[in-house]
Amino acid sequence: MSVPSERREIVIIGGGIIGCCSAYYLTRHPSFDSSRHSVTLLEASEIAGGASGKAGGLLALWAYPSNIVPLSYKLHAELAKEHNGKEIWGYRQVGCGQLVARGRPLQEKKDAGRDGNSVSLQKRSPAAMGKLKTAQMPEGLDWIESGLVRGYESMSDPGETAQVHPYLFTTSIAKLAEEKGAKITLGSVASIDYENDAVKSVTYTAKETGQSHTIPATDVVVAAGPWTTSVMPEAPISATRAHSVVIRPTRPTSAHTLFTNIEIPADFDPANPSRPTVATPEIYARPDDTVYACGEGDQTVPLPSTTADVEVDQKRCQDIINQVGAISDVLRDGEVCARQACYLPNVTAIRGGPLIGHTGTKGLYLAAGHTCWGIQNAPGTGKLISEFVFDGRAKSANIRSLDPRSFL
Repeated sequence: MSVPSERREIVIIGGGIIGCCSAYYLTRHPSFDSSRHSVTLLEASEIAGGASGKAGGLLALWAYPSNIVPLSYKLHAELAKEHNGKEIWGYRQVGCGQLVARGRPLQEKKDAGRDGNSVSLQKRSPAAMGKLKTAQMPEGLDWIESGLVRGYESMSDPGETAQVHPYLFTTSIAKLAEEKGAKITLGSVASIDYENDAVKSVTYTAKETGQSHTIPATDVVVAAGPWTTSVMPEAPISATRAHSVVIRPTRPTSAHTLFTNIEIPADFDPANPSRPTVATPEIYARPDDTVYACGEGDQTVPLPSTTADVEVDQKRCQDIINQVGAISDVLRDGEVCARQACYLPNVTAIRGGPLIGHTGTKGLYLAAGHTCWGIQNAPGTGKLISEFVFDGRAKSANIRSLDPRSFL
């Protein structure tokens, strides 16, 4: 167990939501004392530059893994209440359901999903699908063309699903951590340095100057998402690219998040007939009068060096735009505000993730592999990391099944 009065130099690698929440909860742990403890967050490009700024922001009590979800969902509500998250980062309760519809013909031929490279983002896990409850089409979903709907099933009861705007949430949590003493430094980590099987320091290259710096470290938290293996090669973390778009609809939309199954009819071409395809975009209405939509993942392009180098496939983005437009006039005729891509971190050793806690090396902790539930599980992860660092163990949840030492 840690000694609260000792000098601690804590370094967090990764400026996504996991790293930012870790900095937030470390600076708010009862044992944290800014006169003896320092928290430095190292980020290669920009805060929330990756998936933490381009995710959907869905929060759900039926997410996975079940040993951390309830804690994190509760902490989201507490953070929003304490820091006015409703106004600052768009926290709100939402309806969530699965929509089955027959889309209208697209303006151009689509072949999304036929190249064999699509990868499920796994939000609709067996446990989540098991919670589907038969329901009527919600009254507020008038922005979906009712004549195209073939079925709607609720995926949650009131209070079981919420949302945040991921970029605003991540950057806000980073600022709140800074207010309590955390230091954010932009630079690419070159190495974690060790001595006698314990962390000693971290060496990084400053983004602005290109100069190399080494800072002392008694504790290092690796929260680099899909880039975790760049500083910790033994970590069983892989990457999946995910595309998304943000649309400003022609009129306001209700607070609903939708998992869809849309039959896209083939364009009529007597010389080259083709069968209808099925698309499964996720659609999230946001309180800032925009709608976020994402498609299936892919692994066709290797993970680049930083979030700034992520390649956006414009065709995949257009596929998503066409798919959601096939069932909604207000989306079809709306303004496309963003076409983007990011990489999600997956744990290759087990289904799902993440891995949180001690690694077996003194002072080295891992918090990575959160798949598509990084925003949902970030507050719980950050709080648990603060407990590992200052208390020597997880106190807020039983996460033995997520112990990195079982997979390293």
